[in-house]
Amino acid sequence: MTIAPTVPPGQSERTDGARSGRLGALLRLRELPVTLALIALVVITTIANPLFLSPQGMKDLLLNATIVMILAVGQALVIITRNVDLSVGSILGLVAFGTGTLFANVPGIPIVVVFVVGMLLGAFLGAINGILVTVAKVPALVITLGTLYIYRGINNSWAGGTQYFAGDRPEAFGSLSVDTVFGFPLITLIAVVVIAIVAIYLNGVRAGRDLYAIGSDPDAALLFGIPVSRRVLLAFLFNGILAGLAGVLYASRFNSVGATTGTGLELSVVAAAVVGGVAISGGSGSVVGAAIGALLLTTITSALTAVRVDKFWQQAIVGMLILSAVIIDRIASVRTARKLRISEARDV
Repeated sequence: MTIAPTVPPGQSERTDGARSGRLGALLRLRELPVTLALIALVVITTIANPLFLSPQGMKDLLLNATIVMILAVGQALVIITRNVDLSVGSILGLVAFGTGTLFANVPGIPIVVVFVVGMLLGAFLGAINGILVTVAKVPALVITLGTLYIYRGINNSWAGGTQYFAGDRPEAFGSLSVDTVFGFPLITLIAVVVIAIVAIYLNGVRAGRDLYAIGSDPDAALLFGIPVSRRVLLAFLFNGILAGLAGVLYASRFNSVGATTGTGLELSVVAAAVVGGVAISGGSGSVVGAAIGALLLTTITSALTAVRVDKFWQQAIVGMLILSAVIIDRIASVRTARKLRISEARDV
């Protein structure tokens, strides 16, 4: 005789509730829409052009996205605090040209030293942005728009008509963009490590979690004892470090660096972060989402090129994605605020 196991009253309901809760949490992830869009884009493009997902095609996709991914991670830190940094393209350009200068004028310089110098230069330039924003109390949009042109002007004056090419750098440095590990380019693996470290910082370290509080309500964060100015300054500093790292990797990835290196890149970086679910109004989003947004935007360009779509439509589609991301974020914010008001009314 077999005795059927008995289920305590209410346990089945609790189990179903837990499952529906987990499903609801999954569906509410800000990274989910951009991830699904990326998957759909890859599948559709592969059907149209089977060579799109060839080993070389995959390598090119990752290489094209790596620099923007690192920059988008740093930009996410700043946007979460309700700020923005438009100077990252100019910082990258300065560091990239500085990298070429080091290799050309200091023979035998260790590659590790070049990385350290590039990140320190990026940190210095990012700190200038942070100090101006926190001390002058001027909107970051205005400050970094100004430093964008200042840093670009410095690079133009420094570089002039000089360019450094692949032959001016050590072979081992250029190999960072050529060599792979299990099919993944080395510089992409560097980007993955960066994403993991920053994600842990944002979610597992109090200083990182404070950035969300600042972005949600700076005045309330100040009342709760959060050092708002210091945290915002650190966000700009870390963003500068990552822009410096991206500048060094840019010099490894591309055949030449000069006065115009990085021009216009800041717009793609901000777009990647916003499309990846980082709210432009601050207080929400993740660096993982920003990285996926960067991968989506670069994949769109590659996909449309693979199916021979005009470049104008590539830019138009990216613009529509940005608008869609902002509209979706606004709708989600309104719905959340409405639910909060209803909940407060019920409690009263």
